[in-house]
Amino acid sequence: MSKEKENLKNSGKEETSGYYASRPSFGNNGPSKLRQKFSRGMTFFVVIAACIIFYFALLRLPAISGVFKEIIHILKPVLYGMGIAYLLNPIVDFVERHLKPLLRKKISSEKSVHAISRGVGIFAAVTILIMVIVALFNMMIPELYGSIRDMVLTVPSQLNQLVEKIMEMNTKDTTLNQLLNNVLKEATDYIQRWMRSDLLTQINVLMSNLTVGVISVVNEFLNAVIGIIISIYVLFSKEKFASQCKKGVYAIFKPSHANMLLHLTIKSNEIFGGFIIGKIIDSAIIGVLCFIGLSILNMPYTLLVSVIVGVTNVIPFFGPYIGAIPSAVLIMLSDPKMGVYFIIFILVLQQLDGNVIGPKILGDSTGLSAFWVVFAILLGGGLFGFLGMILGVPTFAVIYYIVNMLINHRLEKKKLPIETEAYGEKSYVDSDGTYIYSHEDEENQARELRKEKESKNTKEKEESKEPEDLNKGTEPDKTKNGKGE
Repeated sequence: MSKEKENLKNSGKEETSGYYASRPSFGNNGPSKLRQKFSRGMTFFVVIAACIIFYFALLRLPAISGVFKEIIHILKPVLYGMGIAYLLNPIVDFVERHLKPLLRKKISSEKSVHAISRGVGIFAAVTILIMVIVALFNMMIPELYGSIRDMVLTVPSQLNQLVEKIMEMNTKDTTLNQLLNNVLKEATDYIQRWMRSDLLTQINVLMSNLTVGVISVVNEFLNAVIGIIISIYVLFSKEKFASQCKKGVYAIFKPSHANMLLHLTIKSNEIFGGFIIGKIIDSAIIGVLCFIGLSILNMPYTLLVSVIVGVTNVIPFFGPYIGAIPSAVLIMLSDPKMGVYFIIFILVLQQLDGNVIGPKILGDSTGLSAFWVVFAILLGGGLFGFLGMILGVPTFAVIYYIVNMLINHRLEKKKLPIETEAYGEKSYVDSDGTYIYSHEDEENQARELRKEKESKNTKEKEESKEPEDLNKGTEPDKTKNGKGE
């Protein structure tokens, strides 16, 4: 008899509905034979129905993808909010980590300490985000306006100088002059035909695209504002969301599969967080160094070019060139000699970033070689544009980690070494599945073992050095015969 039933019986309140007040336990007798046959039939039915649904889904793939695109378009503010919350989370954690010890000295309630520190951290993170956005706009918009104005004023005069030089060359009767005359004639005829036939159509297309572009920019701005508001709610309840996701994973999957999924989630967060946050810090440093260098060299458009170089540096490998090419063209229009100096300066700056600053900040956060980094950037950029170029490297790093983990698991089951260096040119696996070391592999392995032993010995010496130093002043010195002098 259960405790609930005994309590009801003793208190005299046992009724027919009293037993059902608490949730009864599920039956453990197992399914009946009829249910077993029915379950088998339902399995066949579900498999056949799933195959039919999959076939028709392939036929209606464009419509289904359109539905998913519409859902993603509707949920864009939520996606923006989650992305902003992910970027602001390190700032919130930093503020909480340093503020909680101070609050615990004055407030006894841990709940109040958590609420106050979380609120202050979120306020500080959102304030920093808004300040960065406002600073970027204040730096870029005036510089961009001044650059366009200068180009409007200087480019026509430069074109006139070019035309004058060409006309001077035309006065000489040479083969080059005849070639230039033919090129100018063909170019003039083409421009006239284009203005008569396609100019009006192109203007209409440009105006419609400009209108659509302005509307899309306004919509994206509103989505970003709503995303900032959503990110505040996400940061306030991030532990609850994490617990709910963990609860759902354990409810859906087996414990071993759930633990593996949670491990991959933690590893993905480690790779993405280390790469994205590190790349933002690295790009900010490069932008500041570019501004200082261009100011010293007295380059035109210093602030605008520094912002372009810093922002595009977020893209690995190709980012510096993407930002440097239009910046060099912009500077060359003002002063060709300065444009050459800028190209040399950017090459030196990117060597400094690639060999000193980047490795110090990022380290080996992705674990990818240069080939796979280029592969991930090209694939991500081709599929998803600018965002794919930024997130392609950490995404591919996660996929690379999963594939490497599966390969190592298979090798461990076959009792084979998992180190890549072990599969050299002369090593092999015989037909019995036994790994055969080459002489080079044995030497490398012995060398690695010696290095490990040396590192252990140095650590032991360093650990034992401090106690020896402490006891040095109390113990008397002894000679080999055991007598102190």
